[in-house]
Amino acid sequence: MTDEPTTSRPTSTEPTSSESIAETAVSVVGPGDGETIVLGTTRLRILEDGSHTGHRLGLAESVLAPHTPGPPQHRHTQHDEGFYVISGTVRFTVGEQDVDATAGTLVMVPPGAPHTFANLTDQPAVMLTTFTPDLYVQYFRDLQDMIAGGRALTPQAHVRAMSRYATEPVTADAGRGTEG
Repeated sequence: MTDEPTTSRPTSTEPTSSESIAETAVSVVGPGDGETIVLGTTRLRILEDGSHTGHRLGLAESVLAPHTPGPPQHRHTQHDEGFYVISGTVRFTVGEQDVDATAGTLVMVPPGAPHTFANLTDQPAVMLTTFTPDLYVQYFRDLQDMIAGGRALTPQAHVRAMSRYATEPVTADAGRGTEG
């Protein structure tokens, strides 16, 4: 046995200082980065479209102008949707129940829960929205393509686009009796 000091090598797969962020598959989206989608009075900035998460998670920042109506009430069958209100107030309608969510509020919508949202106030509202898995990110791209093609975003157009992403509209009667 010698008295020379031994050095241990890390056994983890953590990057060394010489590796770049890109080589470790870390995604960094700066304040002016991300894909921007404008849908009428709503502006979305896609922060993660699922391509860096194995499609387990999609993430978007949404800015709703004052008096922005939401999509038709709907339910997702294959993904959870989370909404974290960063600023302003967003009215969430879940079935027949209205909840005014202010800054700092998290609203988690599991598959099957009827919901919609709107900004009914005179101030903009900003939300961070998660989609797990990322299935619904493409829905917003489809709506943007419809606008670019000169088609109106009618409730029927929303419903057709939703149907491609395991989402269905909720009729006035479908939301009744779903609480509890």
